[in-house]
Order: sequence, then C-alpha cells, then structure tokens
Amino acid sequence: MSEPTGLIAKSGIELLTFSTPNGYKAAIFLEELKEAYGLEYTWQSVNIAKNTQKEAWFTAINPNGRIPAIVDHDRGGLAVFEGLAILGYLARTYDREHRFSFPVDSDEHIEAEAWLAWQHGGLGPMQGQANHFFRVAKEKIPYAIQRYVGESERLYGILDKRLSGGREYVAGRGPKGRYSIVDMSIVGWANITLIAGVDLAAQFPNVQAWLDRCRARPAVRRGFAIPTEPSYSNENVRKAVESDPEKAEESKKLLRESKEKYGYKYSSP
Repeated sequence: MSEPTGLIAKSGIELLTFSTPNGYKAAIFLEELKEAYGLEYTWQSVNIAKNTQKEAWFTAINPNGRIPAIVDHDRGGLAVFEGLAILGYLARTYDREHRFSFPVDSDEHIEAEAWLAWQHGGLGPMQGQANHFFRVAKEKIPYAIQRYVGESERLYGILDKRLSGGREYVAGRGPKGRYSIVDMSIVGWANITLIAGVDLAAQFPNVQAWLDRCRARPAVRRGFAIPTEPSYSNENVRKAVESDPEKAEESKKLLRESKEKYGYKYSSP
C-alpha cells in the first residue's frame, strides 16, 4: 500500500496514525465514539518507519512530526496533535453524555487529568526508553537498561496499587471506577510491556486483570487493528519466547546482570 500524500476526507474526523501505543489511543476512542454515538471517521496509516510523518503535508498538521494527529473537517480543518490533546478534544467535543469522560467541573475530571498526565509524562516516555535500550539499541548499555526498565516497573507498581481492592478502572469515583479515556491512554502501553522487560502477569496481576478487561471491549479490539494489530503485543512476545527459549534466556540474563551491576532493587509506593 502506498503512503498517504495528504488528507483525503472532506468532512468529519480524519485520523493519521500508526501501530504504536500512542497511535492506538485515538483509534480506540474513535471506535468507542462510533459505537456509542454513531460518529463516523476516516483514517490513514502513516508509516513512521518510512518517515512519512516528516513530510511537509504532515508537518503542516503536526509541526512535531509525530503520530497520531487528527483533523476535524467539520471545524474548518482544525488540527489536533499529541495523544493527550486528542483524547481531551474528542471528549469535550463528541462525548456529549460523558460516557468515556467526566464533566469538566467535576472532581472526577481533575482526577482523570492527573492520571492522563501521569501516563503522558511518565509511563509512556519511560517505557518507550526501556523498549529502546533493552530491545532495539545495538549497543546494550546496562545503566540505561536498569534505569528505564526499573522506572517502568515503578510506574506499573503505582498502577497496580491503584487497581487493587476491587477497582476495575483507573479513574472515576466509586469502588470500581469507570472506564474512560484514562484507560484508553494506558492500554496500548500495557499491551506491550514484555518488550520493556516487564511481565504484568508475574509482577503486576491487578494491571494484567485490568488489561484483560479493556481488551475484551469490542471497540478496543477494533482500535488495536487500526492500521494493524501490534506486532510486539505481550501475546506475540510470549509466543516468540516459546519458539526461541535460548534467545529469551539471553534477554533475561542481560536484564538481570544490568540490575545487579547497579544494585537495582524494585521499589514502588
């Protein structure tokens, strides 16, 4: 399939995205809005491996040259970029009944904003660096590996505690909370933690149970297919481990030795 060279829609929301944790945020929310309100939208796949997001037509929409971005053709071609801003814009503009968000004058809205900021400024960047230094970088740097994998573990420990005691979703009052854009902002990252050396099932069972709940939603499953299913989902990584146990053991050894070299000890409030 050829890469896009510009916008194709004339009305509604147009989503420009790719198969990354950040890219799935907007796709999942748009699928939820479509199911709940009948909101139609158009999407295009922007292959970041081909640097399509650096082309002039795209940077005119997002000067930062990153996915995802949306254009609201019904608002005069208004462009919104950064996953956090996109979720907020779609919630304020199209989630009229607050099925996936909270009224802006409510305490729940403030609580949700705090967790959205936690993901946007903490979990995403730290796990992204863990992915890079532990799996992608040609030079394996023990300090960087233990630093970023350790920080990812700390953050998932916070999330695991948040989801303890019967709480089912991250934000929302009441003992169980309520499914919202906060969960949508996190789920793409939680879906690929094994790439970062974090095993939810073994280390953070409350987060694993939450991930299973989120993934059971039809709109989440559809969102994860836009533009394609994640190649490095936890399920796929487990299959790879089973098919190549020797390589898997090498990765475990690298992580273990990196932590031991700098005296890393897991700690999370």
